[in-house]
Amino acid sequence: MPLTNFPQGLSSFGIPIVGAGNVLTTGNIFFVSSVTGLASNSGLEPGKALASINAAIQKCTANNGDTIFVMPGHVETVSTAGGLAFSVAGVSVVGIGRGSVRPKVNFTATAATMTVTAANVYIENVQFVPTVDAVVSPIVVSAADFTMYNFLLKDTSATQVTEFLLTTAGADRMELAYFEYDGDTAAGTNAGIAIVGGDGIKIHDFIADGNFAVGFINIKTTATTDLKVYNVNSFRTRNAADIFLVDTITGSTGTMGPNLNLRLQDNAANITEAITGATFVYFQPINIVNLAGESSMQSNIVASTDA
Repeated sequence: MPLTNFPQGLSSFGIPIVGAGNVLTTGNIFFVSSVTGLASNSGLEPGKALASINAAIQKCTANNGDTIFVMPGHVETVSTAGGLAFSVAGVSVVGIGRGSVRPKVNFTATAATMTVTAANVYIENVQFVPTVDAVVSPIVVSAADFTMYNFLLKDTSATQVTEFLLTTAGADRMELAYFEYDGDTAAGTNAGIAIVGGDGIKIHDFIADGNFAVGFINIKTTATTDLKVYNVNSFRTRNAADIFLVDTITGSTGTMGPNLNLRLQDNAANITEAITGATFVYFQPINIVNLAGESSMQSNIVASTDA
């Protein structure tokens, strides 16, 4: 059966279009469903869907504009390191469905990972969920120009992660946007996003709530350059460390803000601890609040002067 009521497809100025999210493609299109799909299927139409994203990736051609549509109710089970591997450059994955039928990637072992080792990968509308406790780094990005939009990272007190997404120095120009981090109130998670090196990374337009012992964004081991974090609609940490972003690496640069709305755990002298990094430039407003019933105050980072 066709994806839409237009069996001959849709086009704009002669360019074929499949209507989902931000994807417009002239490349190959594959469909995936763990509900109805089979490994032996072609994946070329919804009625002949493949059973896994991994299988669809292997059918893609590098930098051809190929797109994988993941159908409602799909569950991808990742049980090993590299169990879901984006090893073909330029592949786009678009989840179809909302709410409980939004496509899901489950991490079922502590060492289970989704790896991005090929450049120009795009993912949209997928939720990522550990099903066991102490998953170390379920998403590992080591290639340039990785983009992920409209996604959900979720853990519970019994299924926490050490850090949900980890980059390496090769993850230049990674962009994470329009997402939600739905974490647990209990201790167990160090960071939501751990950045090791890289240049031109952008993280923006999201909400996050969890217990982050180190900080929601943790720049570690190797300096990152030209990092941009902005439009944080709502952030809350449940950890007394009260840290949104921590940078302890000499040489990291970038801009924080505008529009960071941060709620800390304790009513203490911790406003300046919410974001650390002397080499960043800060754009107000950066609004910080502690206890319920209080209104936010702007961060007291030293303001520029006309000198």
